[in-house]
Amino acid sequence: MRAISALAAAAALFATTASAVPVAVDLSGWTSEGAGTWTVQTGNDSVLQTQNGSPTVFYSAGNSQGLALAGQITVQTTSDDDFIGFVLGYHAGDLSNASADFLLIDWKQLNQGLYSGTGTAGLAISRVTGVLGDNSGAWWHDPTNNVNEIQRAATLGATGWADNTTYDFELVFQPTVAQVYVNGALELNITAADAGVTSFNNGAFGFYNYSQPNVLYAGITEETAPPLGDVPLPAGALLLPAALLGLGALRRRA
Repeated sequence: MRAISALAAAAALFATTASAVPVAVDLSGWTSEGAGTWTVQTGNDSVLQTQNGSPTVFYSAGNSQGLALAGQITVQTTSDDDFIGFVLGYHAGDLSNASADFLLIDWKQLNQGLYSGTGTAGLAISRVTGVLGDNSGAWWHDPTNNVNEIQRAATLGATGWADNTTYDFELVFQPTVAQVYVNGALELNITAADAGVTSFNNGAFGFYNYSQPNVLYAGITEETAPPLGDVPLPAGALLLPAALLGLGALRRRA
């Protein structure tokens, strides 16, 4: 009986520690900036951006380091082929702040020339160190206009999003690591050193659109981020072998 009890206790501990419970995010308290129309949907965990215009963000209150944000993103139109995405470490007014310093994750559907350069199809992460206006910095990641591209996505670096297609995403933001998962695959994984800093500025999570209407961010949840690197082995998995060894000892003494 003691052996069975030990195994049951170990299994219960494993089940408790192996599963994190994401919490729905109430977007009704988030803030919009830039040329966007952001409408929070019924349930308050989804928001629709409907305007085609200059860069716009919709961001959370407070800081976001040490957290993971997840949900779904869908472009609900066949009109246009421009940028959707996210910001990390964002502060109020950063779109027009000459001293801004945040991370930009943007995903363009098709290649398109503008501002004497080409906006490149695919998913990328960049460091923004100044004003993010309607210009070549935001459009084609021009370092002389405050946008320094750090990395393109592992499989989506040259692949644009598809019309009326829903993608699962997860953003993990730590002081020295930022990760982006799309449909469960790790697409972007950078360190602060990759961005040329010792640690990322803390700040808000946010959604980002540039010249792309009718983008829905839905089912948004938040939880404590896992330790640095890929998703770790649950703590309970480390304790279970020890419990099984204990069970073996109990059986030998029986």
